[in-house]
Parts: sequence; C-alpha cells; structure tokens
Amino acid sequence: MTKTLSGQMPTKRRYLALFFPFLPAERWLRTAPQRPDAPLVFAVKQRGAMRLASVDTAALAVGLRPGMPLADARAQIGELAVVPHDPVLDQNWLDRLAQGCARYTPLVALDAPDGLILDIAGAVHLFGGEAGLVADVEHRLARLGLTLRHALGPTADAARALARYQTRPAPDEGQAIRRLPVAALELEAEATTALVRAGLKTIGDLASRPMANIAARFGADAAMALRRLLGDAPSPLDPRVTPPPVVAERRFAEPLGSTAHATRILAELVAEAVGDLSERGKGGRHFRATFFRSDGLARSIAIETGHPTRDTGLVMRLFAERMDSLADPLDPGFGFDTIRLAVPRLEALGASQLKLESGAVKDAAIDELADRLATRLGRGRVRRLRPADTHIPEQAQLELPAADAPPPLPWQEPDPGEPPTRPFHLFDPPQPIEVIAEVPDGPPHQFRWRRQAHAVRRYEGPERIAAEWWRRRDNGGLTRDYYRVEDAQGRRFWLFRHGLYEEKDDPRWYIHGVFA
Repeated sequence: MTKTLSGQMPTKRRYLALFFPFLPAERWLRTAPQRPDAPLVFAVKQRGAMRLASVDTAALAVGLRPGMPLADARAQIGELAVVPHDPVLDQNWLDRLAQGCARYTPLVALDAPDGLILDIAGAVHLFGGEAGLVADVEHRLARLGLTLRHALGPTADAARALARYQTRPAPDEGQAIRRLPVAALELEAEATTALVRAGLKTIGDLASRPMANIAARFGADAAMALRRLLGDAPSPLDPRVTPPPVVAERRFAEPLGSTAHATRILAELVAEAVGDLSERGKGGRHFRATFFRSDGLARSIAIETGHPTRDTGLVMRLFAERMDSLADPLDPGFGFDTIRLAVPRLEALGASQLKLESGAVKDAAIDELADRLATRLGRGRVRRLRPADTHIPEQAQLELPAADAPPPLPWQEPDPGEPPTRPFHLFDPPQPIEVIAEVPDGPPHQFRWRRQAHAVRRYEGPERIAAEWWRRRDNGGLTRDYYRVEDAQGRRFWLFRHGLYEEKDDPRWYIHGVFA
C-alpha cells in the first residue's frame, strides 16, 4: 500500500449497509392502535391499477410480493389488512433512523426508500471493533421493533449488495460478493434477463469475463456496475449531513434521564466548542445540538445567529429560547447516552474596538434581540431592511431575514445639518397625482392628491434618475425627475415626473413618498 503525501498510511474505508425489508409495516405498527389479525399490505395506484408497494412478514409468508396487483392478492388471500402507502412518512422515519445512526459516524447516507449506508472507517475503535459496533446497531434497532439485514464491505456498493442480496454466508467478503446473483447489479430488467440467458447468473461468472466484452455485449452500465461492486471503480457516498468543522461530544456509560442535566452538559460542550473557535480566530453562525437516546432515536435542535459569535452565554440563551418554543418538548425517553454539538458554519471573527459612546454595545444588543426573536418565532419571521446597490428608489433596500449577513454596503446618510434626501415612507406603487406646472418640464406649482389640492410653496430639484439601461426593456426606459416640495401647510412630499417630453408626449406625475 502506498503512502500519502503526509507520509501516513491512508485509512482503509469500511462501510456498513443497513436494509429494512419491512420498514413501511414496522413504521405503521409503531403508531397503530393494535396489530391486525390479517396479513398487512400497503397499496399504491400504479399504471391505473392498485398494486402492492410493501408487505409485512405475514403477507410475505403466504406468497404476496411488492408489485403484485391488489386484486390478485385479494383473490389469493381472502382477508387482507390494506393500508394506503405513504412514502413521505416512510422517508421521514428513515431520516430519523439516519439521525440516530449519526452516533456511530457523521457519514451516514440515505439509501432510500428502505436502507442506510454508514462509512465507519475510524469509528469502530469506539465500540471495540466492527463486531461491537454491529452488535450495538442490532441492539438499538431491535428495541425499535425493526427487522434488519446488514453487511460490511470495502465499498458502499459492495456492502449494499451484500445486505440486500446475500443468501448464505461466505468465508470472506470477496467470495460473498462473487456469490451474489447478477440482480445485485440492479440493471434494467432486460439487461438482467440477458445476463441470465447467457449463463452468467452470479457476479463471479460475470467477473471472469473480459470487461470489454461485457461492455460490448451488455452495455457500459453493466460493466461500470460490476467494477463498482468489485471495488475497481469508485462508489462515492453522498452523506446526509456534511461533517462540520467543529464538533464537541460527550458519551455516557449511564444514560442521562434528566433534560436539565443534558442542558448543563450542552453548556459545557458549547464552552469547549467556543475554545476551539477562539483558536481558529473564527465565530459560529450555526450551532446544532443532537441528543442521542439509548433506544436508538435522536433529536436535533439548531440555532442561527445574525453575526459570528464566540459568546457561550448568548448561544445557551438561544438554545433555551429554542427549547422553550418546541411544540414537541425534548424527551429523554430511557435517557440520553450521547450529546453532540456541531458548528457547521464558521466565519472570521477578530477583536473589535468599542466606541466611547457605546454605539457598538447598542448594536450588539439589537443583534442579540433579533437572534432571540428569530429563534423563538422562526428564521423568516424577523426581517431587516438592507441597502442594495441601485439608484432606483423602490429597489434601494431589500427585506431579508435578520439572521442573514448584511451586505457590505452602507446606508446613504445626508450631510450633517441637511434634511434627508429620501422620505421615510415610500408608496409601493407610486400614487398618481394631477400637477399644474409653470412650464411643461418645470417644477410643480400645484398638485391634487386624494381629491385634495396642495399649493407648492417651496421645492428642491429636479433630481434626475435615469432607468438602468440593462432593465429598460422591463420598465419602459423612462427618466424620472424628482422634486422635494413643501405645501402651504408645511407638509413635505416627494414627487416625480415619469418621463421627459422627448421620451413621451404626455408624461404622468406621481407621489412616491412623504417626509416626516
């Protein structure tokens, strides 16, 4: 085996495939009031007819198989318990199982609709070897009432095929893979039938033939599937969650039965993660705590902040807000045996100088308030106005979630002692008005808005704003002349003429906003 550039031997990849052959039935039975006396089947409409999508052990024992028409199943078995197939609930249950399996490794991939694949390289020593890890998986899933078939392999494809298609044990994994039927390649039905008719019934039969001949006769897909199964081609794993850069974890010999105790442990993990962030010169923007129960299930709670932080107190206050607002409270069940804190999103965070007027302190307090409200009410419920890089007034600000990082654009502020150039309130869309001007392209002399006449006593302008040339096709490409006007009662308005006379014969006037 060759060495890596660092001089260390590369880690040998090992995969554990989990296959749940009766996942829909066992998921449904967890919440069913009682187990039906008749065989249980799940039906779905396919190609205009009701067919069996899944069956339980009793239905399988009497000869019912997925894909069979429901009418044929009823004719074969007089009494059936038929339940509509719900793939969404099955997917959610499989996702919960994957979340629970994250206790073994962060690299857990969904093998929908009824399987998981775990990359266990580097994790088996925590359980005394592969046998100990597999025994722990079997024990926890059995407590959930799940039927499990599993297999280990040097590649993800090999482990998956062994878990689903192996019928009898073999002296080693290589021999077991060669004993698999060609159906383990999971090719199209015609390609599988062609292989069998050619006398190639097992992977070993196929592997003894030249790869070029296989590709020429049965297609490139058959050759590539064989190479991936034998480990001659990569079979990449798409993990459900990307491993985070910062992780802190505690495992307990005796499960914690108290949520309050688990919260105290979480505070210690946050302090540990903050120390790691400080060494990196980073701050966290996203924190995710996962509580693994001893029965195999897990519960994750995540928070986000509007700015990178290394404040342990702030993070714990946000976790407290999240836990208080949960519709389904955190339940330890038979106890938590592992608690893990992950920080998947980091940003640079250096030292900052506080202002003498405490302006930075006030900004930090506002940011913390926004984070707490967003944590309790929802990420999209608390929003802020952010400046945008455009001179079109109604597009100069964006309404974004407060947790999003602000763009590096400052708000345009008037010069000291000068009145604001933009009103505090804009109408969307601008409201049409009737204007009397001294000359056609001159400032307004009088205007009527909402059936009320306003005599203009003072004005400033025009401020000419041309249409953005790359958007002229959308907005007509008309130029706007803006005026700040004050009427006889001292009220100030922001008016504009939409279009020049050389652009349009009869330009219209609008009121776009009012000043405070």
